[in-house]
Amino acid sequence: MEVLRPQLIKIGGRVYRKNPIQEQTYQHEEEDDDYYQGLMECAEEPCETYEVMQTPQGFRCTVKAPSLLYKHIVGKRGDTRKKLEVETKTSISIPKPGQEGEIVITGQHRSGVISARTRIDVLLLTFRRKQPFTHFLAFFLNEAGVQERFLKFQEEVLEKCSMDHGVDSSIFQNPKKLHLTIGMLVLLSEQERQQTCEMLQQCKEEFIDDISGGKPLEVEMAGIEYMNDDPGMVDVLYAKVHMKDGSNRLQELVDRVLERFQASGLIVKEWNSVKLHATVMNTLFRKDPSAEGRDNLYTADGKYIFKERESFDGRNILKLFENFSFGTLKLNSIHISQRFTVDSFGNYASCGQINFS
Repeated sequence: MEVLRPQLIKIGGRVYRKNPIQEQTYQHEEEDDDYYQGLMECAEEPCETYEVMQTPQGFRCTVKAPSLLYKHIVGKRGDTRKKLEVETKTSISIPKPGQEGEIVITGQHRSGVISARTRIDVLLLTFRRKQPFTHFLAFFLNEAGVQERFLKFQEEVLEKCSMDHGVDSSIFQNPKKLHLTIGMLVLLSEQERQQTCEMLQQCKEEFIDDISGGKPLEVEMAGIEYMNDDPGMVDVLYAKVHMKDGSNRLQELVDRVLERFQASGLIVKEWNSVKLHATVMNTLFRKDPSAEGRDNLYTADGKYIFKERESFDGRNILKLFENFSFGTLKLNSIHISQRFTVDSFGNYASCGQINFS
């Protein structure tokens, strides 16, 4: 991180700077990511978006958060909470580990309660972004006809290109898991999963029905492309997906869904537009068949996670199968899929969905 260009964190319409700090580690103790001391400036600024209630003893404010993140507010030996309480002149009550509930902030001064709430929000957002993705919004692309064409593609590639460096059967997608990802999610509680379902339903009512006309979107899955800039060293090869009628409706729909979820904070903003693609070959599958595309390489805040992988030479595949058609299909549902799970059909398990018709 550059000192003069620190990371910015947006909360409630306000932007805070996350300042670099010198982290300490303690011998014989587990490392604790306590970023409290340099997370932000301007925490004392008044914020009218918080609901602060006046009580006979002073003021009170509550924060909803998954129990998984409580430990980051408590800190090592309770140091983070104590420091927050001292600096904001408040008392902070946090549910016990494993118990869902609300963090309660009380104090005699409204400004102190607001300051504590702001700092807690920054802590929660910082550590949420360090969590691995748990779910993703997606269209399933695994209709029977498409699966058959995919298996034909795999058969012909192995027949004609198996002598090319790195090309073998282990790097092909499972045809039952073909999908188009809209966005990756970090959902840490049942409440957050329910919130995602409600947000998706709101999208349907506000604009999806208008764009789709209440009918499935007929698309074609045809043509292949690669993710990186060297066709001789490819890690991800994907099939392109587009509307059969040549319109831009699918792109408009997924971009608006992405924008809505980014605005709500359920999806961290990395991209302004969804890349319409279906991964068909991925070198991560070579050692980990459960790997899930390029998004498996990043944390929620976009940081790259290094994984050893052997690229393949895709030049002949791109030349021979440039316009390969995987078939047409009708997209009628957006699913909230859970990573590393499988349903009875061999696809990702879905914990919620909306239908167009």
